[in-house]
Amino acid sequence: MNETTRVNETQATAVPLSEPEKNVIIAGVLLSMLLAALDQTIVAPAMPTIGKALGHADYLPWIVTGYLLTATAMAPLYGKISDVYGRRPTIFGAIIIFLLGSLISALAPNMLVLILGRAVQGLGGGGLFALAQIVIGDLVPPRERARYAAWISGTWAVACIAGPLMGGTFAEHLHWSVIFWVNLPLGIAALLIINNPLKKLPVVGRAHSIDGAGAALLITATALLLLALNWGGSRYAWLSPEILGLLGCSAIFWALFALRLRRAAEPLISLEVLANPIVRYGTLAMFLGQTANVGLAVYIPVYGQSFHGLSASSSGIVMLGLLLGTVFGATTSGRTIPRFTHYKRLAIGGGAFSVLCLVALAFLSGRTTLFTLELLTFGVGFGSGMTFPVATISVQNAVDQAHLGVATGVLTFLRSLGGALGVAMLGAIALSNGLPLGGEHIQAMAASTTEALPFTYIFIACAAATALSLVLFYLMPEKPLRGRADSEIAAIVE
Repeated sequence: MNETTRVNETQATAVPLSEPEKNVIIAGVLLSMLLAALDQTIVAPAMPTIGKALGHADYLPWIVTGYLLTATAMAPLYGKISDVYGRRPTIFGAIIIFLLGSLISALAPNMLVLILGRAVQGLGGGGLFALAQIVIGDLVPPRERARYAAWISGTWAVACIAGPLMGGTFAEHLHWSVIFWVNLPLGIAALLIINNPLKKLPVVGRAHSIDGAGAALLITATALLLLALNWGGSRYAWLSPEILGLLGCSAIFWALFALRLRRAAEPLISLEVLANPIVRYGTLAMFLGQTANVGLAVYIPVYGQSFHGLSASSSGIVMLGLLLGTVFGATTSGRTIPRFTHYKRLAIGGGAFSVLCLVALAFLSGRTTLFTLELLTFGVGFGSGMTFPVATISVQNAVDQAHLGVATGVLTFLRSLGGALGVAMLGAIALSNGLPLGGEHIQAMAASTTEALPFTYIFIACAAATALSLVLFYLMPEKPLRGRADSEIAAIVE
């Protein structure tokens, strides 16, 4: 059966959705995405309280690392599963796994069980990031899809602001376990909201099989790499046998995964998708963009504490510029993409503006005021926010509907991996330039040009990563966006 026939049969069996039903589905999947995003930010403020309650405080970083490992590694696998079995059972499975992990974490009697619960949460949470974008891709043609990018960016912004506030409040005034209990009613509400409307979404794929061996190789390679990135420069030196061993083993498993992709009858990630230059350049551009964006989000509050003398609780206010800028940038890009024939110019322009603001931050790092910091970080966020919808829409528009899940899963995977790499890379730069990362030492630093030197290098590194993503956007081919009126014609032609 050729691609055209398969797409036509899918359209023939699909039940049309009304606009209210589409909006209900999008609201439901964004709520589930908010759950997963909150659990990346809500735990950190409560970690001291959790350490006192459960003991073994030296294992506290694993509360974050355990979630990060499983969430990142699972993203491409969920894309493939949803292409095979349909979006509804896959997103239901991801939410249920996430809620199971929340229940284990809330009832955890010791640190080991809590870490296990967080890892289970990540198994579900990694799917929720990808599936939200995949479902939106099913509902809305690419030309109109960009405007929903602001909703996704807004979801992340809410999680980044509300997560730390909720985590600190729950731990201080209620009980640390409330952090995980609150997921249960929200997750059940998401299931009830999307249950009936999602039944009308068709299963696009043919009779596929899941490449279990490929999935195991990918998860192992990713886990080893993330362990090296998390432990390097903190638990072990970057050139220690432990870190070099983890990186070497990760490289071996990546090579085995690449070999599996070439030899498997139906690989986990289609070679057709990987060979597409739009997918290749778009996902790598997103990878580098997140390397700068997430790393900057971690170290901007540190800069506020060390240079401007802010307390740990009030340093989060310096994040407002970056977060609001990202939301406004994504909104502007999303609303403008349908009006542009050469829409990738929005990403190139936004990336260039972000680079200029980062260079200005590096130049002024020893003499910024809080107002200047907020203004420049708003500019950085606005520029990077302009690029995210372009990357997502370009990648999804480049593949047929049967490969939408796989392509979006790869994009989500590299986005998460880029964030982890950014935090590790900037952490190495900070430590190698003498920046103490302990809270009491940070606040003791003097606000001088010399003391701000580590942040100069951090901002330069972010500018370099953003500039490289800019080059990739420039090299990425453009494909006319399919719209509501021409979607059926495009499917037949393809």
